[in-house]
Amino acid sequence: MRVTKQEHACLLVETDGQTLVVDPGSFTTLLVGLTGVVAIVITHEHADHWTDDQLKRILEQNPGVKIFAPAGVAAAAPGFDITVVNGGDTREVGPFTLRFFGEKHAVIHHSLPVVDNVGVLVNDTLYYPGDSFTILEGVEVDTLAVPAGAPWLKIGEVIDYVLAVKPRRSFPTHEMVLSVAGKAMSNQRIQWATEQNGGTFYPLEPGNSLEL
Repeated sequence: MRVTKQEHACLLVETDGQTLVVDPGSFTTLLVGLTGVVAIVITHEHADHWTDDQLKRILEQNPGVKIFAPAGVAAAAPGFDITVVNGGDTREVGPFTLRFFGEKHAVIHHSLPVVDNVGVLVNDTLYYPGDSFTILEGVEVDTLAVPAGAPWLKIGEVIDYVLAVKPRRSFPTHEMVLSVAGKAMSNQRIQWATEQNGGTFYPLEPGNSLEL
């Protein structure tokens, strides 16, 4: 299985010639020419994690693709056929087993609504929490996609999250809001936290892949 990082929060996961797309949002270059897509996972309703244009482009090339998302996304995107998932659900599609965890987005500020959010564990190997610090109780995480920069996090929380999850491998995601210097600083902190439990950090840039 291979994961290829796109800009911001978007990931492409490939195995057996089929592809899973995770969080194709507004900070990600429009995905065109993708074939072999069998599923899309949207962790929550914020625009940096999905847009009409992204979904339409993928669906044009891949009719019948399944879209999995929490109820908040289904309400925000009534023009799409979305299978609602919640924490604790498991779905099988193509070569992918998708296990979903958590219920809510991390708090940004008490004045802003807390929306639905699910993290996804792909083939019991790759975990992406969306915009949350949901910990998978009793589950060992091989590879963690770590949110690195956002209005809802501070780097101390990211460090504590990586220390708690103890992944064998990690790489940064959700970092388009960071400057070059800010991204380098976050990478250093995530690398340190990953290495405390014997893991390896991979500073993936958009277009870089990791074999899992």
